[in-house]
Amino acid sequence: MLNCWKTLAAAAALLSAATASAQQANSEQYRMDGLEVTVVSHAFLTDEELMTLRLVGQNRDALSLFVPEGDGYAALAVAPAEGFVRAGEPVPSAIAMAGLPDIDSARSSALEACNSVRQSGAECQIVLEIAPE
Repeated sequence: MLNCWKTLAAAAALLSAATASAQQANSEQYRMDGLEVTVVSHAFLTDEELMTLRLVGQNRDALSLFVPEGDGYAALAVAPAEGFVRAGEPVPSAIAMAGLPDIDSARSSALEACNSVRQSGAECQIVLEIAPE
């Protein structure tokens, strides 16, 4: 009987891990001018927001609007309930942090800043990462 419970517990853990993996966002990588740009396409992003992020990943001028500093690592965090762009304007809680020494610092800085100003809903998520190649 004990083995049966262990088997059920193991199966439940595997199912839970598979479900979590299925819910993870897809990412797309772009390369330009010595940078690798990753767009993370979360389900909460609108078509306009995703299109904007893809443009940022493929166009140096668009990238410079969101991340003006060229050196180091950068990340953009967005509050899922508030989005990234509303009525054609970036929302205040969508925050990019740039010029950091590594991607983990960029992620954590962007998430901390975003979460400190988000108004409601779930914790902020990273939607864009920039790394030198």
